[in-house]
Amino acid sequence: MQTTWITYATDVVDYGVIGLLILLSIISLWLFIERMIFFKTLKLEEYTNRDKLELELTDHINIISAIASNAPYIGLLGTVLGIMLTFYTLGDLGAVDAKKIMTGLAMALKATATGLLVAIPSIVFYTILNRKIERILTEFDIKNEH
Repeated sequence: MQTTWITYATDVVDYGVIGLLILLSIISLWLFIERMIFFKTLKLEEYTNRDKLELELTDHINIISAIASNAPYIGLLGTVLGIMLTFYTLGDLGAVDAKKIMTGLAMALKATATGLLVAIPSIVFYTILNRKIERILTEFDIKNEH
C-alpha cells in the first residue's frame, strides 16, 4: 500500500508539476504569437482614443507576466516535493545509499530547471511585447498631435 502511495506521489510531482509547466510555456508562447499577429495587423488610423488603443494593445500581457513570475516557484515546489519523496523513500527503506540520494535529488531538480526554462522565455516575450506597445503608442501620439 505504501509503495503505491509513493509511486502515485512521484507521478504527481513528475507529471503534474512538469506537465503544468509545459502547459504554461505553451500558453505563454501562444499569447506572444497572438499579440505579435495583432500588432502586425493593427491599423492605427482606426483608433481615435488612446486609452482604447492601449487597452487592446495590452490584452493578455498580464498573463505572460504571471507565467514568467510564477513558473520558477512552481518548479521549486516540484523540487521540494521531489526531495521530500526522496528522503521519505530512503527513510522508509532504512538505508543510506549515496547513489539513491544523488539520483533522487538530481531528478527532483529537473522541476526547478523546467520552471526556469519556462520563465526565461516568458520574460523575454513580456519585454518584447511591452517595448512594442510603447512604440505603437508613441506612433499614435505623434500621428495625433494637434
